[in-house]
Amino acid sequence: MSHQTEADRVLRSLGRACLEHDPDVLRSVLDRIGDKWSLVLIGLLDAGPMRFTELLRTAPGISRRMLTLTLRGLERDGLVKRVIYPEIPPRVEYEVTPFGRTLSEPVLALTRWAADNQDTIRANRHAFDTAAGADPDDLD
Repeated sequence: MSHQTEADRVLRSLGRACLEHDPDVLRSVLDRIGDKWSLVLIGLLDAGPMRFTELLRTAPGISRRMLTLTLRGLERDGLVKRVIYPEIPPRVEYEVTPFGRTLSEPVLALTRWAADNQDTIRANRHAFDTAAGADPDDLD
């Protein structure tokens, strides 16, 4: 199959997905899993339940507010479950749901791709920035 034919098939498939499903839900789900923190938190929780403060300490650079908002969104989508233990003081833990675990395989595949190709991406960025006359230190 030629590259152009494969590209056409992929584009048709993406377009069909947008037409056959609620585009607002589809877009919001892609936004959720594509944001800065959701996959990090799901990855951390994949090892087992964690308390809010453990997540705050373990997730590099996340603010308390962003952790709260991200966990709430993941809980709303059914990817993470919040468990409250009736103790004094109350203990709250977060864990990945079985549904949330279904993200593991595609996310790990994407992570492997990024890791396998980071040198190529870095070289491409450098070549692009050099050709454009940009200071590579000003770009990410």
